Amino acid sequence: MKTASLNKTLFFSKTNDYLNIYLPKQASKSDKTIKTYTDALTVFRRYLYAERGISIRSFKFEDCTRDLLLEYLVYLKENHKASSCNNRMAAIKSYLWYVADGDISLQSIALMASKIPRIREPKVCREIIQEDDFNALLSAPPNNKIGTRDRTIMILLYDSAIRVSELLAMDVSSINFSSSPTYIRIRGKGDKERIVTITEKTAGHLRAYLKLYHSCSNKDMPLFYTVINGRTDRMSPGNVARIINKYAAEIREEHPGLPDKIYPHMFRRTRACNLYHDGVEIELVSRILGHASIETTRIYASPSVEMMRKAMENEESTLPNESPLWLDNEDELAKLCGIR
Repeated sequence: MKTASLNKTLFFSKTNDYLNIYLPKQASKSDKTIKTYTDALTVFRRYLYAERGISIRSFKFEDCTRDLLLEYLVYLKENHKASSCNNRMAAIKSYLWYVADGDISLQSIALMASKIPRIREPKVCREIIQEDDFNALLSAPPNNKIGTRDRTIMILLYDSAIRVSELLAMDVSSINFSSSPTYIRIRGKGDKERIVTITEKTAGHLRAYLKLYHSCSNKDMPLFYTVINGRTDRMSPGNVARIINKYAAEIREEHPGLPDKIYPHMFRRTRACNLYHDGVEIELVSRILGHASIETTRIYASPSVEMMRKAMENEESTLPNESPLWLDNEDELAKLCGIR
């Protein structure tokens, strides 16, 4: 049976190849990236049909004009935050360049789309966990089996500065105790692998956790897991967030400086900021975090209050004492001012 295909002039005629062949098999994009692009093109298709009355069967590449994309951007701004708007427009631009690479006649459309401006995202002062509050948070779990697991999760999140998705993707085999220092093998965004060293203190917590939760020798088992109705699965990000906020709630009365809601990424941000404040070069911080671009890391490179205070108090930064040189001649002074 012959597979149905759309007319190649139709805008969505290449989305199936783009999403299911090009992105996963040729561009080696992660499942998460593919889902993001799929969602973005789906939102665009639904906008065309619901808001403009345009069907997949009639919307052509030539109909994707600058005015239409600008109106779509306005629509996105009314319903989504700036970062989501930019991501959804980026997916359309990427798709158009993919199509244009195979059909030179469409390059002008791809070029036009690439000129659609990004929405300026407001700079937000993102919270970190202060040292005293953080120490209290790590001390909150009880000294039992579950408490050991919860404390190990928080310590590993902070010490390695990994993402919660990276933490939960780890297997027992991801930890290498035989090297010095101990390191963990992480598979990050874009399926990129990296090595992250951890302190011996953190390694000690991991050994204690493994003794309680991984007495068997199956190294392919998820490092952190849950057992529901006898079924073992990887722990979910929501479960990690609930664990952290449970202990935050217990200590909040004595530590009112804790943010109202703590989420796993805050551990990564706190660690990155602390590394920067301790004088670690931003290039190295970028490598630790697994960022593809150092520009991404710069969001963590904001000076602390203490750094600013020291800079202001630095004697070398004070202005030198200079005696102003005033001329007695009124006409000469006028010339210095560029007047007469």
